[in-house]
Amino acid sequence: MNARPYPLHTALSLAASGVPVLPLRRGKVPFGNCTACADTACGGRPNMKVPGPCRCPGPCHGWAAATTDPAVIVSPAWAAAWGQAVCVAYHPGGAGLTVVDLDHADAIAWARTTLPTTQVVPSTRGEHWIYRGTMASRNAVRPGVDIKSAMSYARWLGTGTGTTAALPDAVRALAVKEPSPARRAPQTLSGLLRGGRGDCPHLTPVFLERGVAMAVQRITEASSAVHATVYRTFLAVLSRHGRCGCLTDAHVNRLFAAAQTKGETLRHCTDAWTNALTTLGL
Repeated sequence: MNARPYPLHTALSLAASGVPVLPLRRGKVPFGNCTACADTACGGRPNMKVPGPCRCPGPCHGWAAATTDPAVIVSPAWAAAWGQAVCVAYHPGGAGLTVVDLDHADAIAWARTTLPTTQVVPSTRGEHWIYRGTMASRNAVRPGVDIKSAMSYARWLGTGTGTTAALPDAVRALAVKEPSPARRAPQTLSGLLRGGRGDCPHLTPVFLERGVAMAVQRITEASSAVHATVYRTFLAVLSRHGRCGCLTDAHVNRLFAAAQTKGETLRHCTDAWTNALTTLGL
């Protein structure tokens, strides 16, 4: 334990501030299950997506082992792990946080033009954007972008710069899986435009035009997972512009045209739009 005091010191400091921590071994991954917990014998599920009733005192359950209890962190059962640890990880969801893990320059450029500014921490290859609030975790929500919050862990890389902002709908939308197509009656395009139930927050048409243009660009530039990208983009547009009645047939036509250019059918576009409306309660 004395061989590597820095990870342990960092862990105790974070735990004291209410951030659940765990050690990471070589490869920057959690410690593997101990003999008693191997093959989920303790009752957990693979990769600890759902922790079991295990009472193992060691840090061998990935994100589920994260703790703020200093007595556990310095316990003999954790001592061997700290002796081999290369860095400290934390459970963002347990700290009430969400990390948008941006893996390269293109992902960072996307975030800077799409997401509200927040606390930014440099990482090995990119940046972590940290928001206040929790959500479901999901990897590869778009090229080079992972969401780490509930039931996940992130490396502790320091405090970075900026002030932590509230988790925006645009980030929540990234992790939403498209539901099965809803049964629907034939609709005109105008029938897909709901909303208009609140005051318009857009002081100029430029704000709406920029948002639609960015959404079209996001669909057009999708190199994989086009089906999911179209749905998430529709969801993001509606989360920002769907409640005030600003969207017109022309705007929706542009979004549908971009999706169809990428190979989507009109029926899928209609289903994705309807499902997004339903998800947001519009």
